[in-house]
Amino acid sequence: MKTALAVFAVFAASASLAQTPDSTLDKWRYEGCVNAIPADAAKAEQFAVQWRAEGGGLPARHCQALAQLHQERFSEAAATLVQAATAAEAARSPFAADFWGQAGNAAFLAGDSKAAKTHFTTAIAQAGAYSPIRTAALHVDRARASTELGDMAGARTDLDKALALTPDDPLALALSAALARREGNKARAAADIARASALAPADPDVMLEQANVAAAAGDLATARQVWAMVVRAAPQTAAAQIAERALAAAN
Repeated sequence: MKTALAVFAVFAASASLAQTPDSTLDKWRYEGCVNAIPADAAKAEQFAVQWRAEGGGLPARHCQALAQLHQERFSEAAATLVQAATAAEAARSPFAADFWGQAGNAAFLAGDSKAAKTHFTTAIAQAGAYSPIRTAALHVDRARASTELGDMAGARTDLDKALALTPDDPLALALSAALARREGNKARAAADIARASALAPADPDVMLEQANVAAAAGDLATARQVWAMVVRAAPQTAAAQIAERALAAAN
């Protein structure tokens, strides 16, 4: 779940960058750069670097970071995004919060949860109180970083804040259920995963946590059934790999 979610969080923001008015944004050049990444990320990165040298500004930096991310050079992508976030903040750009959040996800992918948490904290401060959906997502991101750092109390605070802002977010609910399970709060885990499953019954990460919660409650028959469903429904995903290991251990 870790890599898939973080990659999605960084790439999903590229659409908003292209659609938001910005005097420094050459929309067609930016879209061309980003769209070239899947075919040849190294060449797209070279283009972005040249574009930066020609004054491409934030869009060029962002495309460069996305190309680095696609090549799984996560630390470099994080550094590029920090540069973009710092520049956006200095320019009072509306993209500052997005860039800090993306820097956090890139750092998280690089295995630097401490830096990721710092970047997410900055992003939350930049987002302010007027973007509840974005702020909720950032609280979820910071909760993931806190969990990796062993700060369960901090993770719980962030997940509860996220759910107060977006109570019907299946990802936040599934992560809350996972945390509650680790905390030994079986009732909270069961309630949160039931809501997540009702909202996103086919999501493999939600299904995986549904099985984990069932196993923690001693219902191994249901757990095995749902783990097997994850393997069939989402083969070759991280969720399926975890489910396969859980099935092997349960047999």
